[in-house]
Amino acid sequence: MFYKVLQVYPTDNYKVYLYFSDGKVKLYDASSLVEKGVFRKLKEKDIFASTCTVLNDTLAWDLMGKHDPADCLDLDPHVLYENCPEVKEPNIHIVG
Repeated sequence: MFYKVLQVYPTDNYKVYLYFSDGKVKLYDASSLVEKGVFRKLKEKDIFASTCTVLNDTLAWDLMGKHDPADCLDLDPHVLYENCPEVKEPNIHIVG
């Protein structure tokens, strides 16, 4: 099965809600990821949240701001789907 991330919602504690094409919502904890290699760039919480997006049908961080799928940090959607716990959709209040 091909898993496709449709939407992401980053939190301020290095967690990301992942919305998959089959309707499931999963929660990815990136707190240990930001301690490793190229992902250390994401340790600054503002960068983590502001560059978090969907590219290549998966969770990605667009550090250059070009929306170029070849120039981002992304994670395997299959691994995310299989290893992240399923959760209820968060209660998000958007102020407009």
